[in-house]
Amino acid sequence: MRVPPDPCYWTAMETKAPTPRAVLVGIQTPDVDDVAHDASLEELGRLVKTLGYEVVGRVSQRREGTGAASLLGSGKLAELAAMTGGTGVVGSMAPTPKSKARQRFEGAAGTADAAEPDAEADAEPARKPEFVIVDHELSPSQIRNLERATGAEVLDRTGVIVEIFHRHANTREAKLQVEMARLKYVAPRLRESTGGGGRQQGPGAGETTLDLDRRKIRDRLAELKDQLEAVQRDSDHRRSARRDQLRVALVGYTNAGKSSLMRALTGSQVLVEDKLFATLDTTVRILQPETRPRVLVSDTVGFIKQLPHDLVASFRSTLTEALEASLLLYVVDASDPTYEAQLEVSRSVLREIGADVVPSRLVLNKLDRVDAAGRAALIEKRPDAILLSAHAPGDVSALRDTIIAFFEAAMVEDVLALPYAKQGLIGEVYESLRVMSEDYDEKGRVLKVRGLPGAIARVRRSLAG
Repeated sequence: MRVPPDPCYWTAMETKAPTPRAVLVGIQTPDVDDVAHDASLEELGRLVKTLGYEVVGRVSQRREGTGAASLLGSGKLAELAAMTGGTGVVGSMAPTPKSKARQRFEGAAGTADAAEPDAEADAEPARKPEFVIVDHELSPSQIRNLERATGAEVLDRTGVIVEIFHRHANTREAKLQVEMARLKYVAPRLRESTGGGGRQQGPGAGETTLDLDRRKIRDRLAELKDQLEAVQRDSDHRRSARRDQLRVALVGYTNAGKSSLMRALTGSQVLVEDKLFATLDTTVRILQPETRPRVLVSDTVGFIKQLPHDLVASFRSTLTEALEASLLLYVVDASDPTYEAQLEVSRSVLREIGADVVPSRLVLNKLDRVDAAGRAALIEKRPDAILLSAHAPGDVSALRDTIIAFFEAAMVEDVLALPYAKQGLIGEVYESLRVMSEDYDEKGRVLKVRGLPGAIARVRRSLAG
């Protein structure tokens, strides 16, 4: 794979006319059963369609592992090459040297052929797939070998996910995070570029083009890191202001319906699309109808199998919403036969950042797509789960009641004395706590309140300051 350092490469992939065509490639290892393998390829197909590509074929093979030089065996490699118009042979990319006599002979033959118009020349041949998409992470040499054999551009699963994140990032923070992950993905593959090798003149003399490209990437990564830290400091300040508030974070696999549930719970107009990774930026809204104290609901980036580690690391601040939440709702697509594996992916990512200690509830969403027998099986297997459809108002109302009941169980009652000289703090009291009753004495207001112990302690600190 020839991966240029220029970010325009990723933009060029967005060409919509004609629609790029792709063939999917999967390797089924002994530890993966048929159902999981088929589901993984199906998911890869959805990822590719999210890019706007058309999937025109699939090639799958059972192998002991994915470490072979060309990934596939010779037979399957020839089958793949027949679909893409390649030779099926991993040969040298260097051009075959030709003698002057051979060049004159081929030139004369070409002139003769041009003089005789071919009746079939006007017929446009069927367009071959331009991309081979592999459902595994590939080494640079594997990408190079597959491109030689197939004559098509090769992307691995990580490259596809990085490109989707690149397209869907909207906020400054998300764009910085994605660019860092993209550069880290591109950097080790630069050695496969044929653009290197020449020596530079002037500043940096003695560097090859490849050395220069790598240095540019290192410099850009350092610059992005500084910019991201500045943006994240602002985000941390906003989160610290919400620290003692009631917070619920919706977490789970991509396209599990988190954004639809967010819209139903908060009445907000967040983006809802039936595609993978439609949401990359954290959205925080107030639970509706509003309660006192109010409950904040956040929608987070979705997870996926083999989510690149650099993306997990880059989206630290986004995932921090889950780490600092009071309650996690693991949203799962109950209609997906592989939902158990998807749930484990979500849990493993959150374990990686330490969020597995946060209290949580399992929400089996999209129940409207499950038949009666399937619902009975879900209830038997997951008796503690919340079964609902984000499109059913009654289900959403019941979930809201469950959220409120969770926080009510942790609340305590207390009495606060608000001196007349500090009446300006009354707004903070009503914002953070539920005022059960209000009375007056010679010193000021006497408020009977109910709320989380941390919120009450924070208000007391404000009164004492």
